[in-house]
Amino acid sequence: MTSLESASLVYADKDGDVFACHDVSLEVRPGEFLGILGPSGSGKSSLLYLLSGLKVPTQGRALYRGRGLDELSDAERSRLRLQTFGFVFQHPFLVGYLSALENIMVARPDQDCRDESMALLEAVGLGEKSHRLPHELSGGERQRVCVARALLGGPEIVFCDEPTAALDHATGIKVMDLLRSHRGTGSLVVVTHDPTMLEGVDRAVHMAEGRVL
Repeated sequence: MTSLESASLVYADKDGDVFACHDVSLEVRPGEFLGILGPSGSGKSSLLYLLSGLKVPTQGRALYRGRGLDELSDAERSRLRLQTFGFVFQHPFLVGYLSALENIMVARPDQDCRDESMALLEAVGLGEKSHRLPHELSGGERQRVCVARALLGGPEIVFCDEPTAALDHATGIKVMDLLRSHRGTGSLVVVTHDPTMLEGVDRAVHMAEGRVL
């Protein structure tokens, strides 16, 4: 799976280096639901970016199945994220001129995935709205489309960065229920500031000032 070994993510600032993550060692275990908790600015999202290959450590190592992500080209990391991982972010990044169904299918552009995409839409309760454009859906519905897209192809790990922060509490609970119940045997990594969204979590790590406590 994916892991970090004494990994740091450092940004240059006018006042000196800023550690978004500092000397973190962490492994995502097969099939687990891992929560990452902490206040705003604690480094939660940066930790997720390192684990998922969206960022490469400034110091230390990030590995997938024992191979350093820094050893991969940008194209290889992109292919890994596309074929092996799923992503849900705080804001639903959907293509405005594509239908809900088409927004799921874009995650596998080289495959015939219409039937699986439609099945996922039905699983998240949007089968009757498959032809709706994003602006014709509510905020919670748009996020459910993103959940379906993240689950397409049965990813090994679904990474979620504050997936419920822009939703009301009840809708957020529904989105988390969908992620937990439809991820299959894959792992689920959820960054959140709200511990009530982590019901049923296998393990939770807490962050402050770029460090895992």
